[in-house]
Amino acid sequence: MGRQEAPTRPALPPHKRLALITGGARRLGAHLARMLADDGWAVVVNYRSSDAAAARLVDELAAKGGYARAIRADVSDKVDVATMFASIDQVEGRLDLLINNVGIYQPKPLPQVTPEDWDAHLQTNLSGAFYCCYSALPMLQQTNGSIVNIGYAGVDALRANPHATPYEVSKVGLLALTKAIAASYGPHGVRANMLSPGHLSNSIDLPDDMDAEVPLRRAGTLDDMAQALRYLLSAEYVTGQSLDVAGGYRL
Repeated sequence: MGRQEAPTRPALPPHKRLALITGGARRLGAHLARMLADDGWAVVVNYRSSDAAAARLVDELAAKGGYARAIRADVSDKVDVATMFASIDQVEGRLDLLINNVGIYQPKPLPQVTPEDWDAHLQTNLSGAFYCCYSALPMLQQTNGSIVNIGYAGVDALRANPHATPYEVSKVGLLALTKAIAASYGPHGVRANMLSPGHLSNSIDLPDDMDAEVPLRRAGTLDDMAQALRYLLSAEYVTGQSLDVAGGYRL
C-alpha cells in the first residue's frame, strides 16, 4: 500500500531515547505511547489507517513538551516496513525500543477458518513482527536497546484454542521468535521479551463470568499493561520471557 508520513517533527533532542510502537495510534498502543512520553521517551507512532487518531496523539504528546512523530506503514508489507525504518534512521538517527503491538484477532471456530483468515493472522501478527525486528536490530545493537512483543496469556504453556487457532499459532510463533532473538542478540546487548495480556477491559470477547475465569476477579486495564512494560524496561537482566499480565487467567 502507499505510505504517507505526518509532517516531520523537530529534531530529536540529543541522548533522547526513542521508541517505535506499531499500531500505536489507538487503544493499547496509544496508551503505551503516552506512558513512554510521560517517562521521557521520544515516540514514533506507526499506524496503517488511523490517520486522524495518529495525528491527534502526536499533537497531544507534543503539546506536553514531548517528541512524537507518526509514520504510516502496513507492517505486513516488508517494503513498507523497510521504508519506515529508513525514515527513522534518517530523521531520528537511533532506536532504543521496538514494541510490536500490531495484531489482528478475529475469533471463529476452526472449521470456519478460511485460508484467507489464516494468512491474514500469520502475515500481520508474525511475519510483520519479524519484518520489524529484522529492520530494528541493527539500530538496537547501537543503543543496547530492547524489543517487546505483545502476545497473549498462557502462550508459553500451549493449550488448544479451537475458537482462535490462527491467532494462537501466530502468537506461539511470536514467542519462539522472541526467544530466538533474546538468545542470538543478547551478546550484542539487545533484550527481547513478550507482554501477554489476558482479558483486557476493552477486549471484544470478555467472559460472562469474570470471577470464574480470572482469579483476581477483574479484567485487566491498559494501566496494568503500562506497569508491566515499565518493569520490563527497567529489568536489565530479564530477556527471552513472556510476562503474563492476566490476573491469573489460564493458570
